[in-house]
Amino acid sequence: MHALVYLIVAIAKILHLLINLYTFVVGFAVLLSWVSPDPSNPIVHMLRTLTEPVFRQVRRFLPRTFFRTGIDFSPMIVLFILILLDTICVPLLYDLAASLLK
Repeated sequence: MHALVYLIVAIAKILHLLINLYTFVVGFAVLLSWVSPDPSNPIVHMLRTLTEPVFRQVRRFLPRTFFRTGIDFSPMIVLFILILLDTICVPLLYDLAASLLK
């Protein structure tokens, strides 16, 4: 039983780490979009490869009126979802592990 608890805690810690890492990746991608960097730069290419598929999926669900403003709201929505996941899912996993110890 303790092995299962340790596994759930490890999953919670890894999930928290991955969410935070991707939050920084999205933040760097947003900052780079403001300065119009060279697209052939490997770092820029890597950031776009990591973020653009997620942004594209979010843009599909946004109403067309958001696109008339000239501001891309998809990174903000992705950051909101990441914060929501980190705030809800990670503590739930810790609570599950704690309840298994009782």
